[in-house]
Amino acid sequence: MSRKPVHLAVYDTLADWETGHATAHLARAGHEIRTVGPSTAPVRSTGGLRIRPDLALEDLRPEDSALLILPGADLWDTSDGLAPFARTARAFLDAGVPVAAICGATAGLAREGLLDDRDHTSAVSFYLAATGYAGGGRYIDTDAVTDGTLVTAGPTEPVAFAREILRLLGVYDGEVLDAWYRLFHDSDAAAYGVLEKAGAL
Repeated sequence: MSRKPVHLAVYDTLADWETGHATAHLARAGHEIRTVGPSTAPVRSTGGLRIRPDLALEDLRPEDSALLILPGADLWDTSDGLAPFARTARAFLDAGVPVAAICGATAGLAREGLLDDRDHTSAVSFYLAATGYAGGGRYIDTDAVTDGTLVTAGPTEPVAFAREILRLLGVYDGEVLDAWYRLFHDSDAAAYGVLEKAGAL
């Protein structure tokens, strides 16, 4: 049976650097990556990349997806325009389908109430506190957090974000996942041999 695709949300001002490790290594492991935008009209990232979404958000269903990845974007903090993506994240989590949010997307989830009862992290605790959410007691000051089917991370932790996603979807685990993280986060050359032996390069 073929795998369900992983869906990457794309919207104007999305932070290019935050999801590249995750999507590249998921794709190399055989996961189809499909982009989903507010519509199918092109969007432009912070880095100026023009992306034409594969499908519109209104056509995305949790049952058709393995994971929804929400990158950060300036728009999470400057308007309510991305709130529909947070509402879709609620539908995914309610259906037991994983969601991974990084940087500004964590604030979007906080505003939606999705972090009130789940362990999570973000850029800094007071960034999320400014949303008025009720989950401050569940904030963990670390690189990335997985609570059930939800992954969160701050903007400076794209490799840790990817690590949690790769673990959650069963791409790597144990010493292979540890070696992957050490290679891409710490530039630990010793990790290369572990990955090569496991066929993970």
